[in-house]
Amino acid sequence: MAENKARFMFINTNSLWDEIVKQMTKKIGCYSPSMNTLWRTDGFLTNSHCPKKFRSRRKKIVFGLTQPPDCLVVFDSERKSSVILEAHRLQIPIGSFVDSDMPIEYYNKITYPIPCNSSVQFVYLFCNLITKTFMLQ
Repeated sequence: MAENKARFMFINTNSLWDEIVKQMTKKIGCYSPSMNTLWRTDGFLTNSHCPKKFRSRRKKIVFGLTQPPDCLVVFDSERKSSVILEAHRLQIPIGSFVDSDMPIEYYNKITYPIPCNSSVQFVYLFCNLITKTFMLQ
């Protein structure tokens, strides 16, 4: 997928990993930044055709997707099972960290499960591997 210039979206809701994921998406020039603050409501993928608009005092802020991503990478699948269901409904391939206590109905919907423990060291290693892969393409 990296060879074909696919649009990736990295979903992170764990505040411990914010800086690691942010640096990775910045280096690879990712389609979208880590969506740790935007995933407060469901429907972010299914309503991607209508970007959300907000007004601040000084300027109008428009954010959101104009097209759904080609692949979704979920760092904290226990917290964001609704994201997995939504991406599965739209037939978007999902890569996710999975733990042994994850419910089987969510596990079956993940296209590329990555068995691991959710440690900062593993997230750092994973993000470095993703960055090196994208840099070689």
